[in-house]
Parts: sequence; structure tokens; C-alpha cells
Amino acid sequence: MAFTQEQPPINIGADISVKSFEMIEEELERYPQVVQFNTEERAVIARLIHTTTCFEQILDNIYFSPNALHRIKDLLLNHAKIIVDVNMIKVGLSQFYLDTYGNEVVCYINEPFTYEHAKAHQTTRSYAAVVEAIKRHKGEPMVLVCGNAPTFIYAAINTLLDEGVDLSQVALLLFPVGFVNVLESKEYGRRFSEHFDLPAVIMEGRFGSSTMGVATLHATYKLIKDYDGTTHYNGK
Repeated sequence: MAFTQEQPPINIGADISVKSFEMIEEELERYPQVVQFNTEERAVIARLIHTTTCFEQILDNIYFSPNALHRIKDLLLNHAKIIVDVNMIKVGLSQFYLDTYGNEVVCYINEPFTYEHAKAHQTTRSYAAVVEAIKRHKGEPMVLVCGNAPTFIYAAINTLLDEGVDLSQVALLLFPVGFVNVLESKEYGRRFSEHFDLPAVIMEGRFGSSTMGVATLHATYKLIKDYDGTTHYNGK
């Protein structure tokens, strides 16, 4: 029997993206959980589903602190540093958005001083890297994004407190994935967020990934961009 070659039914990138989100929005209506989320939160959820194809896991585990996305948008518009645990997040972020809103991505995971700190203090490089990043940028707004290493969360929280950082200028996006320290670190992050009123988006449970951190930032940037049909946003 001869093999017949085929072409994809939809073959233009923009058309594929539009069709994907149409399918996601249609399927989301089947889940009763979706009514608990506001329009902006739902936009982030749709982007996370687009990245993972996982509906129930995201709807059942995503946590948004009160008014989180509005506050994160304000930090990004105020040229916040984006401090990340792995270069995978740094590489995945849109350079257009970073340039448009003046956000530098900071990742010290492969710096020599990180190896030295981790060895001297018997901890992970992710822990050592965020300690140094916060110390260097503690006078600036910052969005802390974790997509892989739970120890990053412990280091971030403890260093923010130890260094006396202005927590009104900090946000957390927490998506580590795995088994060891994962549940505990996310719970620690949520308690910290609630106690000090930090904006936070957290994927609770074992589920997560660096790509989900990227997707959340991209969805947030798009909310800024689409606010009045331009790349401007008035913060209200």
C-alpha cells in the first residue's frame, strides 16, 4: 500500500495560535472551576493550558493572590528586574516584551561566584544565585520567577527578609516541579505572600515547569499590551 503525503490542515503560525486559543476557550466552558477566576486570571490560565494542554491540573492548582496580576503589571511597567532560577526561563522570554518595558532578566546560576557560594554554604546553585541577585538589586522592583528549583524559593524569601527589601516592590511567580522540597516550598511561598501581602501566582502541588513561568509572564505582558490596544498602560 502506497504512503500518501499530507500537509497540515492549518499551516500559518498566526492562524494556528488563534485556533488554539479558540479551542481552549471553548473547552474551558466545560469546567465549573473557571467561574472563580476573573478575566485577567483566565487569560493567564488559557496561556498555561496552551503551554501544557492540562486543563484540570491547572484549574485545580493555580493560586492567584488578591489583585496579583494588576500589581505584577505595575512592577513590570516600573522596569522591574526579572530574577529567575534557570537560564531556560531567560532564553524563553520574548525580547520584544523585555525591550518594550525595560525589564532585565537576571540569572546567576552559572556564575563562578555562585559555584563558590554554593560550595562554601553547602547549598544548591539556585539558592546561591538568588541570594546574590537579590543583594545586588535589592533597591529595585523585582519579579522572582521559579520554574525548576524549590531551594530558590527558600533563598529568595529568606534573603528578602534578611536584607530588609521593600516588599511592596516584589512579586512571586512560583512553578517548581518535582518531588523533593516542591510542596513545602510552594506552601512557604504562599504563606509568605499572604503574611506580607505580596502579589503571587503559584502552581500548587507537584506540577510546574520553567515554561509555565515563561507563559505566565508572556500572558501578563499581553495584558499590558492589550489594555488600550497599544503598548501603553496607565496603571489604573
